[in-house]
Amino acid sequence: MLKKILSYLLPINIYKVKSVVSKTLEVTWANGELVLDSENTNYSYGSLQRILKYGLQSVGFDKIKAMEHILVLGVAGGSVFKTLVNDIQFTGRLTGIEIDPTVIKIANEHFKLNEIPKLDIVIDDAFDFVLKTTKKYDLIIVDVFQDTTMPNFLFESFFTKRICFLLRSKGFILFNTMILTESHNQRNSNYLKEFKNASYAIRTLPRVEKHNELIIIQNLK
Repeated sequence: MLKKILSYLLPINIYKVKSVVSKTLEVTWANGELVLDSENTNYSYGSLQRILKYGLQSVGFDKIKAMEHILVLGVAGGSVFKTLVNDIQFTGRLTGIEIDPTVIKIANEHFKLNEIPKLDIVIDDAFDFVLKTTKKYDLIIVDVFQDTTMPNFLFESFFTKRICFLLRSKGFILFNTMILTESHNQRNSNYLKEFKNASYAIRTLPRVEKHNELIIIQNLK
């Protein structure tokens, strides 16, 4: 409790570890909240939780609450699951895909990820999982980063078509992107051009927490 109170004055690091995938990971008390950070950005809780919650609000809490199965690509500390369960009262199935087992260990020990009901965590590459899965999902949240870098495959046509194929009727994709340079702006602009098909509605929520742009895709079929 003392660390939590003192964290309003300055951040207090309580755990730090090296990861082969994510390099440096830190658990820190900041402004009364326990957060997970990589070397250069927030990985879970803190600003990232606010960003994804804003995206979920834009999809619609009532719509999400009525869904049956949600897929999250990129788990980190699992803050989006806490938003889904605690704020939205989602009671359906949750599947989280995370390539870094070190992150999941931290999430279980420091953020009680393993106490979330109906949650299945799969240690796998997001691209590989999307190719293999035979299930369909009502909502797919794409939140895949390696520090501040987003893998190129996220913006490739093949991956985009595949995650759209995995959507149920009237389902949604919530795609969290980071924009740090003009080339990132152009990357997102090119990505949006993929959706000329009238079967999908697409909108963007730009400059969320300064550097993030959320892309929401809805299957209209």
